[in-house]
Amino acid sequence: MSNQNQDANPKSSINSHKSSIKNFDQILEKSGYKLLGTIGNGSYAKVKEAEYTSKNGERRRFAAKIIDRKKAPSDFLNKFLPRELEIYLKLDHPNIIRIYEIMEIYHRIYIIMELADGGDLLDFIKKRGALTNPIAKKMFNELAQAIKYIHSLQITHRDLKCENILLDKNYHVKLADFGFGRSCIDPETGKRILSRTYCGSAAYAAPEILQGTPYNPKLYDIWSLGCILYIMVCGCMPFDDSDIKKMIKVQLEGKLKFPSKVDPIAKDLINQMLEPDVTRRTNIDKVLRHPWLRDLNQ
Repeated sequence: MSNQNQDANPKSSINSHKSSIKNFDQILEKSGYKLLGTIGNGSYAKVKEAEYTSKNGERRRFAAKIIDRKKAPSDFLNKFLPRELEIYLKLDHPNIIRIYEIMEIYHRIYIIMELADGGDLLDFIKKRGALTNPIAKKMFNELAQAIKYIHSLQITHRDLKCENILLDKNYHVKLADFGFGRSCIDPETGKRILSRTYCGSAAYAAPEILQGTPYNPKLYDIWSLGCILYIMVCGCMPFDDSDIKKMIKVQLEGKLKFPSKVDPIAKDLINQMLEPDVTRRTNIDKVLRHPWLRDLNQ
């Protein structure tokens, strides 16, 4: 398997290292990478900054996601991780984090990816509060373009949230973490597949997910987009997930409350995305044609 963007990649491949060298860092350095500071930590994975030095001495910075097979659960290793890597190697979009190389060194998997210097959207909003209309429009439009792209490939994300929306140094959106991503059509029949796995975070989950019914994963992405846009323009969450039963009731009532300062046209778009009736919920093409974004997509 290899990434289609080979001209831009250090190696663009998945490599399995069977070396007698027991030091992980030494093996990485043989491939041109030097690990630097830690960016983030999880229960069985961490992300570090990495510097790549080419044979001619040129240097570039990347992010290295390091997964420990000994600590990761079996369903992640056998189901979600292979699916995530397969998806990443199909993608080529300016608003989606790019994967450059995947290496397996003993019980560790190293995913070398594009470094997003600007942090994530959640931290961006925490520091600034509710975003102004021009900034929210620019960022949300970039995110929506990324979703249109993956949906056109019949791929869904299923874990859209502010923490998975990274920003580069110029604050352009970079969608990340396809751990719950999957194809939404059967490769043999071409028919649409309904999802049954509970994915993502409750605060961004559509009512059909929380109720445990089979769901259209594209429409789940749309609901999560509605939550994200609400957070962008309001500076707070649309629903309180401390009591799931109560939250489902509030979602199904469809009576969102907005701060008075929010643009009524943005409110309309959010309400279309946070439509509890899946037969009436909007889709990504209609989102991008909505009057709130129309001036960016003419």
